[in-house]
Amino acid sequence: MISNLSVSGLLESVCAKSPTSEAAYDGYQRISYQQLWKDSINLASSLKTIGVEKGDKVAVCLPNSNEFVVIYMAVAHLGAILVPFNTRYRLDEVKYILRNSESKVAFLTNGVKDVNHYEQFTVAKEEIASLETLITVRCEINGLLSYQSMVDNHNNSEFTPVKIDPENDIFSILYTSGSTGSPKGAMLTHANVVRTAIKSAEKMECTSKDVFLVAVPAFHVFGMVPSILSSIVVGARMVLMGEYKPKAALEIIESEQITIKNGVPTMFILELNHYEFANYDLSSLRTGIIAAAPCPVEIVKRIRQDMGCDIVVAYGLSETSPNLTMTSFEDDDVIRAETVGKPLPGAEVKIFNSNREEVACGEVGEIVCRSFGVMKGYYNMPEKTLEAIDAEGWLSTGDLGTLDKQGNLRIVGRMKEMIIRGGYNIYPREIEEILYTNPAVLEVAIVGLPDTVLGEISCACVKIKPNFVVNAQDLTNYIKPRVADYKVPDKLLIMEEFPMTASGKIRKISLQEQVQEILEKELR
Repeated sequence: MISNLSVSGLLESVCAKSPTSEAAYDGYQRISYQQLWKDSINLASSLKTIGVEKGDKVAVCLPNSNEFVVIYMAVAHLGAILVPFNTRYRLDEVKYILRNSESKVAFLTNGVKDVNHYEQFTVAKEEIASLETLITVRCEINGLLSYQSMVDNHNNSEFTPVKIDPENDIFSILYTSGSTGSPKGAMLTHANVVRTAIKSAEKMECTSKDVFLVAVPAFHVFGMVPSILSSIVVGARMVLMGEYKPKAALEIIESEQITIKNGVPTMFILELNHYEFANYDLSSLRTGIIAAAPCPVEIVKRIRQDMGCDIVVAYGLSETSPNLTMTSFEDDDVIRAETVGKPLPGAEVKIFNSNREEVACGEVGEIVCRSFGVMKGYYNMPEKTLEAIDAEGWLSTGDLGTLDKQGNLRIVGRMKEMIIRGGYNIYPREIEEILYTNPAVLEVAIVGLPDTVLGEISCACVKIKPNFVVNAQDLTNYIKPRVADYKVPDKLLIMEEFPMTASGKIRKISLQEQVQEILEKELR
C-alpha cells in the first residue's frame, strides 16, 4: 500500500512502474521519473559527502522549478528535513527561520525580482552558527557549491535511501506566522504529506494521464502536497511555473494540455478577466483545487462554464498538510462556493464553543479537526504545540465555522485577525510592530478590506505623535524594505482618532467599517 510509504519510497514505487514517463517540465527541461530518481539520488549522495545526515534541516529558497522537485526528493532520500522559504522574504524573516530551524544547508538562486537571496543568505550565514553551506541553483558564485556540480559530481554507487518511519520521521518544517508572536514551524511527517496527497488525488479521480499545472508556489504547502506530490502519487506529469502570470498560465494550459489546475481564487479571476481569455483553447482542463481564500459563487460558475474546469474547493492549513475538507464533483455551484465540502475520508471535523464543547448543527464555533494530515507539532515550541493540539489529538484551527446537516463545512471567519491577500497570509501584528518602531508612530491598527481580485487587501491605520510630520508614502516606504512585498499595506490612512473600547483597546471591527466608508470609491 503506497499510503504506508515515505516520500522517497513513493517516488521509488512510481519509478518502478513508469520509469520513462515524463515527471516534470519547467519551461526549460523535461525530466522523466527515471531522471528525477537518478538526479535526486546523485544530489542526496553529494549532500551526504558534505555532512548532511538524517534529521538535518535543509533550507530551500527557490521559485518553482525541476531543481526544487529534485531537491525535495534528495532531502527525502536522506531522511533530512526540508525547510522551504518564501522567495519574497526579507533579511529579518530569513534570519529568524534559519536560526529557529537550525538549518545546516541552504539552496538559493542569485535572487528573484528585487530580492537578492545571495546577499541575504551570506549575511545570515555570518551570524548563524548552524548554517554551514550555501548551494547555488542556476548560477555559479565563486566559493560556493553549485547544485549542478553536486548532481554531476557524485559517488552514489553505495548510496541507498535512509530507512524512514513515515509515522514519526519529519519530512518538512513549514513556517506559518501566528496572529501573535513569531512564526511557528509546523512539523509534517512523511505519512502526513503522502496520505494527504493520495486522498487529494483520489478526490479528483487523478490518473497517470493527468497533467498538473503547478502555478502555486512549491514553497507553500498547497504547491508541495496536493500539487507536486499528488502528481507523483499517480505517476502524472507536472508543469511548473517559475513566476505566475495569467496570460502565461493560459498559454501553458493550451500548449501543455493541462488537465489539473490548482490555484487560489485570485489566479482564476485574473485569467477569466484577461482580455485575451477567449483566444485560448482550454478544453483539456478537467478539474483542480481552488483554496486559500473565499471564492464567490459567480467565479465558481465561470470556472466551470467558461473554463470547462470542474473545480473542487478545499480547506486546510499548513498544520493539516493541508487538505482537510474538499467538495466533490456531485456538489452544485452554491455548495462549492459557500462551503469547503466534507472532511476527506479518515479526517474528522467538529465545531467547538469556547468551553471546547461540541455545538449543535448550524451553530458557529471554532473548527477543530483530527486527521492523517495533522502535524506532529511546532518545532522547538512544545508549549505552542500543547496549545494547538489537545490530549485527544484535536487540532484547534483558529477559524470559525459551521457544519450543515449534510456535513459540509462553512467558514464564517477567523478568530485570528489574519488577512488572506491573493492566497498569501498577512498577520496584522507583524506589520503593526514594524510600524511601532517608527519614531513618528503613536498608534497603529491593520485591517482587511474586501477586494474582488485579491479576495482581501490590507489597510494600515496610523495615528501620528504630536510634533511629527510624516505622510502615508513615508510610512509605506518605511515598511517596504522590512517585509515581503505582499505584506506591505495596500492602503495607509493617517487617523486623527481610533474607535476604542471602554478598556482602551482599538475596536477593529468598527475601524474596518469606518475605513470601508472612507475608501469606498477606491475599493474594487
